[in-house]
Amino acid sequence: MRKFLAIGLAVSVLAGMALTGAAQAHEFGFAGILSKSNKEELPELTLGSGKPVAEGPLVLKSGTLYEIEITSDGSDELGLEGPGFFRAIWINEVVINGLEVRPFGLESIEFDKAGTMEIEFLAIRPGRYFLRQPGTTGESQRVEITIQ
Repeated sequence: MRKFLAIGLAVSVLAGMALTGAAQAHEFGFAGILSKSNKEELPELTLGSGKPVAEGPLVLKSGTLYEIEITSDGSDELGLEGPGFFRAIWINEVVINGLEVRPFGLESIEFDKAGTMEIEFLAIRPGRYFLRQPGTTGESQRVEITIQ
């Protein structure tokens, strides 16, 4: 019985942290991590038919807050997938047309027309990951990401 209570308490705490997002960051001790002094801007990723997604690989540091802009030129319905990468980060917010979304997690994103979205996230789990345009195999249609 104690085992089930302990598991239930742990799940409740983790779910509460995930659902409350940045609003509760200070209470849980994340305030310093989410401060502007710990934030870095990453090079923009671009989505366009036949265009490279990034200029080169990205190297991130675990425990650092990042912001990345992803822009689509509207030449086609284009997106990025990378479930491994999205599970290795904590997403603080996604901003689309000035609207902030605080999701529990992502697996992929897609643009139906031209536009830009910003994703602010905390790199957590070290490893090698990728984001790629779904259904493509070309090296220029993906970006390699290493979290150290």
